[in-house]
Amino acid sequence: MKLLSVNLGRPTPVPYTDQAQGVTGIDKRPADGPVRVAAPGPKGIGASGLAGDAVCELRHHGGDDQAVYAYAREDLDDWERELGRSLANGCFGENLTTDGLDVCGALIGERWRIGAGVVLEVTSGRIPCRTFQGHLGERGWVKRFTQKGATGAYLRVIEPGEIRAGDPIEIVHRPDHGVTAAMQFRAVTTERELLPRLLAAGEALHTETLAAVRKYMALQEG
Repeated sequence: MKLLSVNLGRPTPVPYTDQAQGVTGIDKRPADGPVRVAAPGPKGIGASGLAGDAVCELRHHGGDDQAVYAYAREDLDDWERELGRSLANGCFGENLTTDGLDVCGALIGERWRIGAGVVLEVTSGRIPCRTFQGHLGERGWVKRFTQKGATGAYLRVIEPGEIRAGDPIEIVHRPDHGVTAAMQFRAVTTERELLPRLLAAGEALHTETLAAVRKYMALQEG
């Protein structure tokens, strides 16, 4: 398992984003050298966990629980076949494009060591948005991406450091609860009856997901 590319975005004006200033950093491109990774701070204040990577909409993106976004090259290749077009590393807005790693099947709380010392922890899948659809230029993309469920994974930073393309990826901790990023994604989108099962992942869950589970369960009990 290895890191194919580390991808960074710069603020770019576009006509398709909901962001008030009309700019987005979703169009990420592979970096040439090492990139510093560190926890950015709480959502709404902290942006990306990667130095030099733009997050332009802090209401919905960035923050400690969404510090880094990873997507598997294998899933991009699958989308290439389905869409009939080339998809470059970073084109899904992912910071890390991986090889040989089942990103969607990663467990919430699973930890990856990348390179010499960076450790990241899986928190959730990625919810598609209007900006993602506009960036790809595919009609009905939000619905299509949701139905397929190849969501990728958001990660928090446990141990900061530098990473670069070609670094090995090692799974150093894998919980035994069975709650994957893909399951979390389905639970908060199309299969809300799965929400109670997410509690098995405990505090490793994205804080917003944990709050959604507790609200759902309170309504069921009421």
